[in-house]
Amino acid sequence: MREDLETPVPGPGERYLEADDIEALALGAWILGTGGGGSPYLNLLNMRQLYAQGHRVLLKDPLTLPDDALVAVLSSQGAPLVGQERLSDPRVATRPIRIMEDYLGRRFDAVMSVEIGGGNGIHSLMVAAVTGLPAIDADAMGRAYPEAQMTSFAVADLKCYPLSMADIRDNEVIIKTAASWKWMERTSRKICTEFGSLATTCKAPRTGAEVKAHGVLHTTTKAIALGRAVHGARRAHADPVAAILDQCQGKRVFTGKFTDIERRTTEGFLRGRAVLEGLDDDRGEQFILDFQNEYSVGYRHGQPVVMTPDLICVVDSISGDGIGTESIRFGQRVTVLALPAPEVFLSPRGLEYVGPRAFGFDFDYTSYFGEQ
Repeated sequence: MREDLETPVPGPGERYLEADDIEALALGAWILGTGGGGSPYLNLLNMRQLYAQGHRVLLKDPLTLPDDALVAVLSSQGAPLVGQERLSDPRVATRPIRIMEDYLGRRFDAVMSVEIGGGNGIHSLMVAAVTGLPAIDADAMGRAYPEAQMTSFAVADLKCYPLSMADIRDNEVIIKTAASWKWMERTSRKICTEFGSLATTCKAPRTGAEVKAHGVLHTTTKAIALGRAVHGARRAHADPVAAILDQCQGKRVFTGKFTDIERRTTEGFLRGRAVLEGLDDDRGEQFILDFQNEYSVGYRHGQPVVMTPDLICVVDSISGDGIGTESIRFGQRVTVLALPAPEVFLSPRGLEYVGPRAFGFDFDYTSYFGEQ
């Protein structure tokens, strides 16, 4: 933990996050996680404790980064179901940064999340709080994806190595090089599985220029605004689901309740299929969701109607809370939403990395928003 808890005056494009920003971020990130990224709850508890101890997080606009700044791209890797049982720890989250700094012989200037979705949207903030490094208002997905190559940095063909990993048992690994992004995913996934299907990581370091050119920018601010919109709807006794759609320019896909769930943890992923029975305007209908950590495809009448890279967000129909693939329960009343994907993933190369075929499906992407 930091011994010096002084909070310097923010510079241009910087601001300190308040406690209520963190609360809103946890809610917004869980919705944007499309069922994955791990529940933000345990990370939120850590942030509440860190703020009570006097720690603060400085959020920095990526456009103010010097081109030669060195940015640590952080995540918790593994199966979300395991994350429910193994408590998150800021010290374990910080270790991959120190491993990478020792390897590079240089200190980082800032940290960022590899994905804004789920618990990983807060993961980097824990590290920022205990190290004093600024957190960059950006990520590399604009949501959550299950594999290392499913990032805007991979789409841009940036270098995928080195990568550092740590677990709760003091195991530490550096992957110095890899033949490709997919090989980095395969190698790190095997290590993660041996670690018990959960590890903290520092991905390939990025320069300020790379973050500005190829990151998905201002996603922390987006998640905070989304969380605030849902909180506001609850206070006003309005519809939180409608608030999500308004805030994110999304569309309602299906309303129903879960009636069947098949779920298995394999090769470091949570894979499965869930079945919903329609309610309200969808009464008498059935909807099926496939997932690999995150929801990947939704079917109606046996046909895929919504699919990655569009964000498939399943939320509680009353509260607007995100429903993770590891927390699906029989009888839950939910609404399935589609939110627009970041533009970088709608390009031909982007679809190669995150479209339906990247998940093993035998069909091409069709946007729920009438674009392709």
